Amino acid sequence: MNGKTIKEIKLGDTASFQKTISESDVYLFAGITGDLNPAHVNDVIASKSMFKGRIAHGMLVGSFISTVLGMHLPGPGTIYLGQNLKFLAPVKFGDTITAKAEVTEIITEKNRIVLKTTCTNQDGKIVVDGTATVMPPK
Repeated sequence: MNGKTIKEIKLGDTASFQKTISESDVYLFAGITGDLNPAHVNDVIASKSMFKGRIAHGMLVGSFISTVLGMHLPGPGTIYLGQNLKFLAPVKFGDTITAKAEVTEIITEKNRIVLKTTCTNQDGKIVVDGTATVMPPK
């Protein structure tokens, strides 16, 4: 199954992915990446931080954008070329995050798509903001 080709994509097209962040998600991500920052894995130290408890890795939350792009828009076969991210708010264990991508530019001659990417929490607060550039499948 392939994703949408550039001819099938229109400005304003959107797709999203939603997931609730669990303690297991954070610990598995920490183990895979080696990022064992106490802000993520040590409740005693994290409770003394400005966030008053453990938070999810920003890149774990940002990786949900990859799910949107690789599985939904454009979808399977998409090549991820670039991403910029701004981490705007902490994500706590139990937060439900919605990653969304919206097509903002289509560069047909180069087979490239530019998308506005956001991750919001269950309260609608943007926690990650950015843009992505991808090459959709041919």
